[in-house]
Amino acid sequence: MPSFDNGAVEIAYLDEGEGDPILLVHGFASSKNVNWVYPTWVSDLRKNGRRVIALDNRGHGESAKLYDPAQYSIPMMASDVVALMDHLDIPRADVMGYSLGARMTAWLGSTRPERLRSAILGGIGMAMVDGGGPGENVVVALEAPSLEAVSDPVGRTFRAFADQTRSDRRALAACLRGSRGLMSREQVAGINVPVLIAVGTTDEVAGSAHGLGELIGGAEVLDIPNRDHMRAVGDKVYKTGVVDFLSRRA
Repeated sequence: MPSFDNGAVEIAYLDEGEGDPILLVHGFASSKNVNWVYPTWVSDLRKNGRRVIALDNRGHGESAKLYDPAQYSIPMMASDVVALMDHLDIPRADVMGYSLGARMTAWLGSTRPERLRSAILGGIGMAMVDGGGPGENVVVALEAPSLEAVSDPVGRTFRAFADQTRSDRRALAACLRGSRGLMSREQVAGINVPVLIAVGTTDEVAGSAHGLGELIGGAEVLDIPNRDHMRAVGDKVYKTGVVDFLSRRA
C-alpha cells in the first residue's frame, strides 16, 4: 500500500482508476478499506469514470498511530488531505467525507475552497456545529479492558466496531479527545463550494442534515431512508445520490 509523509506523520492511501479525481475521507474508528473499499464505493466510482483516492486518517488503518490528542485537531487532520493532494499533484478534487471525515471535508470547504471542486458530507449534520456524537463515554469504552466491561450502549457500539476493525484503541481514544472542535455557524455559512449532505433518516449521531443544509447556501440534502449512522455508508440511495450529484459538477 503506498504511503507518504506529512511532516513526521506517515499516511497510507490508495489511488485507483482514471478520470476526474475524487478523494474519500473515512470516519472515526474506520479505515479506507472498511469505509470505502468493502462497501464497493471505490469500484463503483471507478466504474463511473472516476480516479478514486482514499487515505487512512492518522491514527487509523495503516497510517501512523499517534497518542497525543493535540495531533488530532480537525485542522491538523484535514491538512493530511491537502498534503495527499499535493503529493499526487492534484490541484483540485471532489472530496467526500463520512462522519469525522465529513467534518474534515467541511473544514477544507471553509478554509481551502480553492482545493475543492465539491464537498460531499456524509453522516454529519448539525452535530458539526452544536456538538453531539461520540464523547467521553466512547473514550472510556475504548480504554476499557474488554468489551464486556463496557455498559454504555453507544460506547459498546464503538468499542465493538474498533475491535472488529482491529484498530489501535489507544490511538482512537487520543483522536476522539483531540478532534472535538466544532465549527461556528459563520464558518459553515462561509462554505462556498457545491455541497451535498447525505445522512440516514434514523442516524442519532449526525444531528439534523436539513438544519446544516439551511446554513450552507445552495447545499443539497439527501435523506438515506431507514439507515442509522453505521448502516448508511454502503446504502444504494447514498451511492446513487452521490453519482448524480457528481455528474452535475461536469
